[in-house]
Amino acid sequence: MNLKKIRESVVNKRVLLITEGTYPYNYGGVSSWSHTLCNLTKKVDYVIYALNAHYEEKPKYSIHDNVKEIIQVPLWTSYDLCDIMNYGNSYKHTVSKKKATNSISIQYYFLDPFKIFVSNLVGNNRNLDKLEQSIYDLWEYFQKYDYNTTTKHPLVWREFKNIIEQSTDTPSDLVISDVAFSLQYINKLLLTLSVPIPKVDIVHITLAGLPILPALIAKKQYKSSIMVTEHGVFIRENMINISSSSLSFFVKNLIIKSSESICRLAYTRADLVTSVSKFNTKWEFRYGLDEERSKVIYNGVDENRFNIGEKPDHLKSTPTVVAIARIFALKDIITMIKTCEYVTRKIPNVKFIVYGDKKADLEYVKECEDLIHKLNLKNNFILAGHHSQPNKAFLEGDISILTSISEGFPYTVIESMSCGVPVVGTDVGGVAEAITEKTGFVCNPKDHDTLGERVIYLLRNPDIRKHMGIEARKRVLENFTLNKIIQSYEETYEDLTTKRISTKKLTPFY
Repeated sequence: MNLKKIRESVVNKRVLLITEGTYPYNYGGVSSWSHTLCNLTKKVDYVIYALNAHYEEKPKYSIHDNVKEIIQVPLWTSYDLCDIMNYGNSYKHTVSKKKATNSISIQYYFLDPFKIFVSNLVGNNRNLDKLEQSIYDLWEYFQKYDYNTTTKHPLVWREFKNIIEQSTDTPSDLVISDVAFSLQYINKLLLTLSVPIPKVDIVHITLAGLPILPALIAKKQYKSSIMVTEHGVFIRENMINISSSSLSFFVKNLIIKSSESICRLAYTRADLVTSVSKFNTKWEFRYGLDEERSKVIYNGVDENRFNIGEKPDHLKSTPTVVAIARIFALKDIITMIKTCEYVTRKIPNVKFIVYGDKKADLEYVKECEDLIHKLNLKNNFILAGHHSQPNKAFLEGDISILTSISEGFPYTVIESMSCGVPVVGTDVGGVAEAITEKTGFVCNPKDHDTLGERVIYLLRNPDIRKHMGIEARKRVLENFTLNKIIQSYEETYEDLTTKRISTKKLTPFY
């Protein structure tokens, strides 16, 4: 082998991992998955492209040497990005873009692709081909002209109002604040088109949502392959969140239409969509993915770290239920609290300990705390905050519980099982693909009475509980170990870079 071939053989693949609201600045299942992927995947150099709500000072995770760069894009910052972030542009280049941006450049070069983008994103007659082309055209525009000056210009405001009136079902009582919020929302999508994209072999996005915009630019610029990994189904979870919000009907409808368009764009333009559960594929196929570009790769757990161990002495005489979950609505901690109240009727000294970030949704945390107080559960239900060693947290419980209304393939389930702690969980996402009748119980979401009955049954039957724990660990060792999962991603990256996975152009109309 000559020197050139030797060099080529040792060059690592470059992967742009695009996250939104997760790794490396927030804890959670997607962050755990991302951290594991970056740490253990061999012959890959990662660049993290983190979409955040606001600017974050530093990551919450220790960054592995495999990660060569972190690009942070704070979507809702009130500052000009060039004032707080360094994307490699010179001061001279930044100033020249601002000087070049005026009413003439906006009128002649921005408004037309902007109109096409908005009308095909949220209009009544959407076309994915036109939407995709407008993304490329807007990206070209932002290479020459300034994002902030453009999006704040009165011409854009007037054009947006016209587009909304012409392309959507505008209610007669539409208020100006709804139009303003909607434009702000659209502009935050466009912000991703103003940030430089590094040259990579693969763009790996962690949800079929906003990350597809910069991913498409990488594919256009560098012919990068696009890979989507769905954890929870983005479009489903977004519909749940938006529908239950206090936003007006007009804004809800606009955001849901936008999410549907972006989701379809991701499923139809990606070279491959991997899902962490079979459940997710039902939604993916419904929104445009074909089976040829679909693959299931379950999450995996470090079976040596998450191992069977002793319950701590201070809890040995206390019937204990453990959960690890961020405190926000999709985890449905309210149902968990009601389950605890049900269990206390039969087991008064039961203790539910919930480890998880309490900063994700402060209003929801307050609602949970109020319910705990109302049901007189302050000694039974503990919101204990983040735990840095989840492997030890699970050992505190006789069983663990999950009450989510939406999930992908939750780490907390297989981590608990790996520790020999049986799980009582809700039948959402891939939960029933992990838990069998030998390893725990699966109940309907929000059914706190049935959840409570299953908890009581396991707490009162230690022999059955122990047997289920043994079977749970056995199932993890056979199906969900870390090495198997990492190997699957390494093989998938190899397939993508050697172009063995083919793409199929789908009809853009819906």
